[in-house]
Amino acid sequence: MIELVDVGVNLTNKSLQRDIDAVMRRAGEAGVMQMVVTGTSIDESRQAIALCEQYPERLVSTCGMHPHHASEWNQDCRSELENMARQDCVRAIGETGLDFNRNYSPHAAQELAFQQQLELAVALQMPLFCHQRDAHERFVSMLREYRDDINRLVVHCFTDNREALTDYLDLDCYIGITGWICDERRGLELQQLVKLIPDNRLLLETDAPYLLPRNIQPRPSSRINEPAYLPHILENVAFHQGKTVTLLARQSLQNSRTFFDL
Repeated sequence: MIELVDVGVNLTNKSLQRDIDAVMRRAGEAGVMQMVVTGTSIDESRQAIALCEQYPERLVSTCGMHPHHASEWNQDCRSELENMARQDCVRAIGETGLDFNRNYSPHAAQELAFQQQLELAVALQMPLFCHQRDAHERFVSMLREYRDDINRLVVHCFTDNREALTDYLDLDCYIGITGWICDERRGLELQQLVKLIPDNRLLLETDAPYLLPRNIQPRPSSRINEPAYLPHILENVAFHQGKTVTLLARQSLQNSRTFFDL
């Protein structure tokens, strides 16, 4: 069986939590032996750590504050994240970054929270798990200020254009690919761009329960994405890169282990 790591899964989401044991079992049956639980707020980062304690052989996590929650940032958040980050199961700072698409938090608040988490990643010499949507120029300009001092960095759930991808690769970023590549409408550009990602910079993720691959057949009646569907993303990426599934699985597994120190 092919072995995979899902490097971005929101296991604290209630749609997965309600049947977590079955979600974990189905992932294992599909060859997804380890997962990185995404921390998107102070509370959800705590929940992610608790899940890691429940499944210590299968899960590690990030801890951070997503730009949607940036308005919640206060003077205590950095110290709380620092304390969480020192736990062995926490392997990266984030999810952090900028999202100027939905603007759930003001731009100034997003930039402050992002800067603080950039500084924390530098101080702790930990990898950074990043989100960017409709904020590329500002996101890259902030990254450039800190990139030389950041251990490792992944731009999670990449869905942007060639210019953005070039900028990220120039900054020696890892690139996270989700089921977006399986979308016959929105994923067409990504299907071409994925060929440009170097072998040692590609990571695979579901971002479950979001972004259920549109071309899964039969489509699950729940319409909920799960880590068990990661092999479907693997197959699609391999097809568009012109590689065998086995080769890509081996490369992505090694990249995941390197990035998250698994």
